[in-house]
Amino acid sequence: MSNSSCISQFLLLAFTDTRELQLLHFWLFLAIYLAALLGNGLIITTIACDQHLHTPMYFFLLNLALLDLGSISTTVPKSMASSLWDTRVISYAGCAAQVFFVCFLIGAEYSLLTIMSYDRYVAICKPLHYGTLLGSRACVHMAAAAWATGFLSALLHTANTFSLPLCKGNAVEQFFCEIPKILKLSCSDTYLREVGLLVVGACLIFMVFVFIVLSYVQILRAVLRIPSEQGRHKAFSTCFPHLAVVSLFVTTGAFAYLKPPFIFSPSLGVIVSVLYSVVPPVVNPLIYSMRNQELKNALWTLMTGCFLEQ
Repeated sequence: MSNSSCISQFLLLAFTDTRELQLLHFWLFLAIYLAALLGNGLIITTIACDQHLHTPMYFFLLNLALLDLGSISTTVPKSMASSLWDTRVISYAGCAAQVFFVCFLIGAEYSLLTIMSYDRYVAICKPLHYGTLLGSRACVHMAAAAWATGFLSALLHTANTFSLPLCKGNAVEQFFCEIPKILKLSCSDTYLREVGLLVVGACLIFMVFVFIVLSYVQILRAVLRIPSEQGRHKAFSTCFPHLAVVSLFVTTGAFAYLKPPFIFSPSLGVIVSVLYSVVPPVVNPLIYSMRNQELKNALWTLMTGCFLEQ
């Protein structure tokens, strides 16, 4: 293959060659996917239907649930189909689409999590200015900026990756099309592009980390000044879910792209990719619903209302 135009399809990494284990993988991923659809779907429906949840915090949470649904829908259904039909093939256009949507949705989610930390900072440290700084128009603009950031980043990375000539086969060592794995198929010198990709990822993670740490340092100071224990508990309960989601997302993503080469193995790469691409969309709804009494009450009201109507 002299260049990428000669490649009409890629071969994804199979979890196993044993038929029984392939079916087990299909049912396991199906259960995970349905759990993600149910959890995020309930959060979206509850926030959209309950007027009491039409606040900036829940508006951003609704956007997070949408991103999680899109993220897991980009990779898991294809992997399930590959196991069910015992095939590793994905078309060139399908691979490019996977790369674009993975970068788009993960990039937008990083940006949105940063905005959500700002929301918690303003709510606790500057409550009197909350309505001014986070009005409905400002929230829409912030959410749009997060989505636009993900879109532009994905466009740049996808164009950069698929503009390379690919001549080292078409086997992608991952269960979905991932940029570092595709770069390894290039017959040109990809060192600078790989380094550039790592630098961009590291800078993004570092900026998010610094911003969130500084926000939560200020939040902790403000919370400790609250005189009542009930008030402190309420403030912490609104911050803990976001902090837990950020920790899960940043640590798994950072390890996936910044892990040292000497600890790499194909099986470890698959496990880490599952951690950052599959686990967060399933776990995020649980984290937010378990610690948020207001959301649980709205969800219970919605479910009981639907049940009584039937």
